[in-house]
Amino acid sequence: MKAKSRVLCERALYWSHDLPDVSSDAVPRLSFEDIDPSPNYYDSVYLELPRSTVSLRGIAVLIGGPILAFTAGAFIYMPGKLFGINWSSDWHVDLLASLMLLVGMWATATYVKMDLLLPRDEPIRFNRLRRKIYLYQFRFHYIYLFSRKHWGVKPVAYNWDDVTAEVYRVYAPGHGGLIENVMLSIRNPETNEVIDRVFFSHDLYHGEAYWAIARLFMQQGPEALPKFVHPPRDWNDDDGLSHMHCLAPKVHWPEDIDRESCTAPSE
Repeated sequence: MKAKSRVLCERALYWSHDLPDVSSDAVPRLSFEDIDPSPNYYDSVYLELPRSTVSLRGIAVLIGGPILAFTAGAFIYMPGKLFGINWSSDWHVDLLASLMLLVGMWATATYVKMDLLLPRDEPIRFNRLRRKIYLYQFRFHYIYLFSRKHWGVKPVAYNWDDVTAEVYRVYAPGHGGLIENVMLSIRNPETNEVIDRVFFSHDLYHGEAYWAIARLFMQQGPEALPKFVHPPRDWNDDDGLSHMHCLAPKVHWPEDIDRESCTAPSE
């Protein structure tokens, strides 16, 4: 399935530069034989790369859970104080505090829910015979917290030639300095407008390596890929996964898109 057409910003905030184009023959500046995790799978038809929107699973639940319980209790207490018989002269402060608690509780609940519902892996499949990419995409929304429409796995497919890998950089002193993410933007080939932008990698090294692997595979096939040091991982297998990953939903592609993403056009 394809995502509904929408128009996004040409460049998102903190954009730095683009990685080599899908048709570029630029040589990767770093070797990637020892990339960890290595590709999930590849053959003559398709390549599957691992991806995870949240790098550390369980943090939001362990920290956000108690915070959520505290803010819920405080939010219940504040209206009682506000609308009690003996009104405080600072009732407007109590009202503002109640609103702030509500916003904080909602934001915390969003991250806790995301931590619980994110699948173990959010893989991307690159089908070189169909010239398409297939994303096991988890969608969420900060406002519509209880909406099934805005939450959950919604796989999408795009043409390989419409994809651009973008590097984003932001300096965050509290996080050890420079934070670099790699995103994939998809353009409408007719208007050149960006219609979707999805997460690709938490750091530049993995982003450059995975993008180089994808380009080599799509341009030359599996023969162009090196022998990877680390064996592929089956993310649906509990062995070696953290407790939080074991509780996360397993990867289950819809039957139609699973078949299409793994086969040639004639099959």
